[in-house]
Amino acid sequence: MPTPSTPTLPLAGVRVLDFTRILAGPFCTMQLADMGADVIKVESFDGDDTRTWGPPFDAKGRSAYYLSINRNKRGIALDLKHPDGRQIAQQLAAQAHIVVENFRVGGMASFGLGFEDVRALNPAVVYASITGFGQTGPYAERPGYDFAIQAMSGLMAITGEPDGIPNKVGVAVSDVFAGMFATASILAALRHAEHTGIGQHLDINLLDSQIAALVNVASSVLVSDREAQRYGNAHPSIVPYQPFDAADGAFALAVGNDRQFAALCGLVGHRDWAHDPRFASNPMRVRHRVVLVDLLAAVFARHPVDHWIEQILAAGIPCGRINGVRAALNDPHIAARGLVWDVGTADAPLRMVGHAVGFSETPPSFRLPPPDLGEHTDAVLTERLALTPAALAHLRTNGAIR
Repeated sequence: MPTPSTPTLPLAGVRVLDFTRILAGPFCTMQLADMGADVIKVESFDGDDTRTWGPPFDAKGRSAYYLSINRNKRGIALDLKHPDGRQIAQQLAAQAHIVVENFRVGGMASFGLGFEDVRALNPAVVYASITGFGQTGPYAERPGYDFAIQAMSGLMAITGEPDGIPNKVGVAVSDVFAGMFATASILAALRHAEHTGIGQHLDINLLDSQIAALVNVASSVLVSDREAQRYGNAHPSIVPYQPFDAADGAFALAVGNDRQFAALCGLVGHRDWAHDPRFASNPMRVRHRVVLVDLLAAVFARHPVDHWIEQILAAGIPCGRINGVRAALNDPHIAARGLVWDVGTADAPLRMVGHAVGFSETPPSFRLPPPDLGEHTDAVLTERLALTPAALAHLRTNGAIR
């Protein structure tokens, strides 16, 4: 069996105790695992909810959802309501450098595993709590799933056609943003703990993360004190920056400055547009977007997508074909980057999207497949707590472990 961590990886030797499920927490701990941390995924006997979130399922009956965010971890199953299960979790937490949990506020404390409980055993612990709304505030007790967060944060209000209904983004981005913020903050707190011996509690939540991820849109509202609007696939502050229909399909055009716009005008045969007072600067193009977009649409309809992509890229202007996800995953550039990992076996083939960041010296790697429920319970408890086969059998018989 592969070892839980490889010495060449940047987080080799870092122990992570992972009490998370669904998306934000497991996505965070998978990033840590990819970078070499020894992540122990702790599940109830029912398992992570996403184990059943399908179809699709792979040849071994594992949901694609669960597989996407749980590689490179070892898995154990404990009953935290059982005193022996709680004691095992507390002993493992006392040895961990990082604890990550996404129970509702107060949930971990009810098992004697809250931050103060763990800090009493392990003063240097980095303890990350991921919730829907945070540890404080009037919504702290609410459950929080991505769809509700997208609605409450304003993201849905700015997503969709101007004359249509608000739409959610096709991926649970509030969870993903929270997972990314969690990863970055955990590493910062870990560095602090290594220097000072002092751990801390990180309060990460989906709503804060999603509002922070509104970036320029939120800033525009704060600066102008005006409500943000929906622009469909167009951009509120840059024109032209949207899809256009060519003769045989659509492509996305992203003109980011006046130089690029002048180059675009030249290649579409209308250099005069670059000097037209209505279009000569981006603020004027935003003001006259409807007129300009209609003019460009009439030109782009004359030739196929490949013609325009070739011409526009040659002029140094960002653009691209509008792909489906399957086409994107099979794009030759993605293949050259090695982003899709073939990590299955002959009897259970498995392809996964790999780690997104390239490391020149310590590249993240695939070491362990997503664990089956309780797959490593005996191995982990033998290694970490020196439990004997007889002790493990007793714990399993009395219902503390699976």
